[in-house]
Amino acid sequence: PVGAVVVANNRIIARAHNQTEKLTDATAHAEMLAVTAAANFMGSKYLTECTLYVTLEPCVMCAGALHWVQLGKLVFGASDIQRGYELLQSPVLHAKTAVVRGIKEEESRQLLNTFFKSIRD
Repeated sequence: PVGAVVVANNRIIARAHNQTEKLTDATAHAEMLAVTAAANFMGSKYLTECTLYVTLEPCVMCAGALHWVQLGKLVFGASDIQRGYELLQSPVLHAKTAVVRGIKEEESRQLLNTFFKSIRD
């Protein structure tokens, strides 16, 4: 029942619905599919001039994607009190997921800094 459309300049440029079961892919949420299609249509990884309309509040994963595409506006119908992005103050990962932090932290930071500096110069 989750459906999404992306609109740019008062025109629908992408539409999708949840296909997690059909594709056996837990990431095939309506928002993810619609945003990917919209980015392809626009020829840009950024959707700053776009509005996403979706029937349900995006989950944390989808909210992360919306952050990275720099979505201009989000409009959703129902809140998702169990999995919606507004739960970010709660643990984002599954309770059984072990997390290890700081392995080669400085080397990793330097590698990332060097990489991003090289592509921006």
